[in-house]
Amino acid sequence: MTRQRIEIKKIANTAARQVTFSKRRRGLFKKAHELSTLCDAEIALIVFSTTGKLFKYSSTRLLIGSSSLSSPIHTLSLLLLHLAVC
Repeated sequence: MTRQRIEIKKIANTAARQVTFSKRRRGLFKKAHELSTLCDAEIALIVFSTTGKLFKYSSTRLLIGSSSLSSPIHTLSLLLLHLAVC
């Protein structure tokens, strides 16, 4: 028995949408960590919620790390700088 495909569409209920975003974000970051570990790859993710809140993941502390500067522009600038150097 195969799993059925679900239709990908915007979730109408805002509370349900936020819960789904939170769960999927955690899953995405977990997959990024696994990919980084298994393949020794450098991974960077920048995700914005519908409210504009920034969520970031980096496989190296050098790129985004736990910087006290949480400005989306600063984070994006660091990412672009890192990509230019590579």
